Amino acid sequence: MASIISTMVPEAQVMDSGAGLVPASTGWFVMNARDARWFNRPGRGDSLPLTGCDEFEAEMFFPILGMSIQVLPPGKPNGTYHWETEQEDFLVLAGEALLIVEGQGRPLRQWDFIHCPPQTRHVFVGVGDRLCVVLTTSSRQFQKDGPWGFYCADEAARRYNASAPEDTQDAEVAYRRFPPSQPKRYRPGLLPD
Repeated sequence: MASIISTMVPEAQVMDSGAGLVPASTGWFVMNARDARWFNRPGRGDSLPLTGCDEFEAEMFFPILGMSIQVLPPGKPNGTYHWETEQEDFLVLAGEALLIVEGQGRPLRQWDFIHCPPQTRHVFVGVGDRLCVVLTTSSRQFQKDGPWGFYCADEAARRYNASAPEDTQDAEVAYRRFPPSQPKRYRPGLLPD
């Protein structure tokens, strides 16, 4: 019987980016969400891209799985209505949201799990009287092999400022209605205690 030999995986270096902690090398690490680099996204709430905020970070440190925490104020979308070539899954950690999926609205509450197979059109909008916190995950297996997906124009999403102005793969077109995101440190009150 053959034995499996495993090398030890090194601990990654984590550095302060000026707006919070980010990985600086490959390997395993532990990082508290309140210490990590967040992004303020005017018109779309706050986001903690746990597995990279750009293609370099994603490919270098997290090539298989994408994960983020999205914090949505009432009435604000988390992004633009879209579909991806990869599976995406979501868990509402706190608050309430409206999921616009395939042109329909679906109310969500704490602990609702949402599964979107590839090519499922969707976007989230915060609702209720407090912040909505959503854990987002997506596979990255096929994104490097071609188009990642598509931003979609949709009437239901348009009512919440969540529709692309036109069907497009161009992120600049899909997001031009929003000011640029800015890196920042965690702001107390974004995450539940």
